[in-house]
Amino acid sequence: MSIGILLALAAAVGYGAADFVGGFGSRRAGAWPVVFVGQIAGAALMLGMALAQPGRPQANDFAWALLAGAGTSIGTIFLYRGLARGRMGLVAPVSAVGAALLPVGVEVALGGRPSILVWLGVLVALPGIWLVSGEARGGTEGRSRAGLVDGAVAGAGFGVLFVALGQVPETAGTFPLAANQVVGALVTVIVASALRERWLPRRSALGWGIAAGCLGALGTLAFMIASQNSPLALAAVLASLYPAVTVTLAALVLAEHLRSAQRVGLVTCLAATALLALG
Repeated sequence: MSIGILLALAAAVGYGAADFVGGFGSRRAGAWPVVFVGQIAGAALMLGMALAQPGRPQANDFAWALLAGAGTSIGTIFLYRGLARGRMGLVAPVSAVGAALLPVGVEVALGGRPSILVWLGVLVALPGIWLVSGEARGGTEGRSRAGLVDGAVAGAGFGVLFVALGQVPETAGTFPLAANQVVGALVTVIVASALRERWLPRRSALGWGIAAGCLGALGTLAFMIASQNSPLALAAVLASLYPAVTVTLAALVLAEHLRSAQRVGLVTCLAATALLALG
């Protein structure tokens, strides 16, 4: 198994753990403050790593990092908002599938030709993501529509994140990732202010935000390196398996019951991982 595949899976672990912590914290301290604190914490972590081992970033690298920052902020805001409102059954699978499909489409549009096994892995992964992150379908039509919107916007944001990070070369180091996190914090403030939401963190949001932000930043770092060592489509689909990590943590830590469909989804995600690794 290549280093790119291993790091893409590490990214899924980082993102899944961040979503578990951030979603849990958002229900107690609010999504916007948790996201804002997380972006600042992630920026501090990436800046510290950059100072310890500086790279040679170019202007284009920062431009892609800024676009990635906007994507990750929008994706995280709408994902956490959906999770905080109890719409995981729609928000999580729609966001993850969207995050996987956009980079695949971009790579194909740019002339990439994934192997048959990679295409098969993508086809297996998408229903697996949907099954593993779903829950009992219920609620009103209005709630379902709102959950669908939250998930679609979050997926588009994460897809932009994956595509933009895939353009940052290995020589750039982690300075662009620090800029990515700072931009994410600024976008969070702008969007929250436009929607008249409270974003200033209280003490209750600090611990959740710092933990989620550091986990998410490490996931982003792992994905960036993965995309430098493997095709973008492959890295993005593997990283988009993060709902499996979130659901597994909920079962282990919170003793949440896994439905039969979620167990099937976990097995399907494992099968997709094997296919993508072989491809």
